[in-house]
Amino acid sequence: MSSIIEQKKQLVTEIQDKLQGSVSTIIVDYRGLSVAEVTELRKSLREAGVEFKVYKNSMTRRAAEAAGLEGLNENLTGPNAIAFSNEDVVAPAKIINEFAKKHEALEIKAGVMDGNIISVDEVKALAELPSRDGLLSMLLSVLQAPLRGFAVATKAVADQKEEQGA
Repeated sequence: MSSIIEQKKQLVTEIQDKLQGSVSTIIVDYRGLSVAEVTELRKSLREAGVEFKVYKNSMTRRAAEAAGLEGLNENLTGPNAIAFSNEDVVAPAKIINEFAKKHEALEIKAGVMDGNIISVDEVKALAELPSRDGLLSMLLSVLQAPLRGFAVATKAVADQKEEQGA
C-alpha cells in the first residue's frame, strides 16, 4: 500500500516540477476529440518541443497547490490535458489555439506563464503573438533601419559629389 502512496507522491512532485519549470503551460479539455485528432495535436506539439500529458485531476490539484498555483484548481474538472513548454512561451498557445479553431471540441481552460495563472483570453492573445524567431527578425529589422538609411544617404552624397566632379 505504501508503494502506491510513494508513486502518487512522486507523480505530484513531477507535475509540480513541470508547472514550476515550464515557461508556458496550457490546460485544455479534450472531450469530444477522436483518437486521431488527439494524436494529430500531440504530434504538432511534440514537433515544437512541447510536452502534452494527461494527469488525474486530484494529482494535478495537489501539485498546483504545492507550486503556489491554487487558482488552477477551479479549471481542473473533467478530462484535462496539459501542455508544458520549457523553451518557447508562444508555441503551445499558438498550436493549441489554431487546433481549437479547426476542432471546436477542444476547449482551452487556462494557462500558466512564468508562474502566473493566465485566463483563456490571455492564452488567445499570447497565441496571436509572432514566434520567437519572428520577434527577433522584427527587432533586427528595426535595429538595421537607421544604418540602412545612413548608408543610402552616404551613397547619395557620394554620387552627387562624383557628378559634380565629372
